[in-house]
Amino acid sequence: MVTVEVVGSDTHEIDVDGTYADLLDAVGLGPHEATVLVDGRPVPEDRAIDAEHVRVLRLIKGG
Repeated sequence: MVTVEVVGSDTHEIDVDGTYADLLDAVGLGPHEATVLVDGRPVPEDRAIDAEHVRVLRLIKGG
């Protein structure tokens, strides 16, 4: 079970195995929309989930 805090939105308890990209997919976001932070540091989307609490930071788009 992973606690996923989406900054500025909701917190989710998710039971997911796999990578951080799978975790983003479980909260309805893609790797081009958000980044996963573990202990305040970004982690690669293809890395296996190895944390119990993560923060998801949406990336800002604009022009």
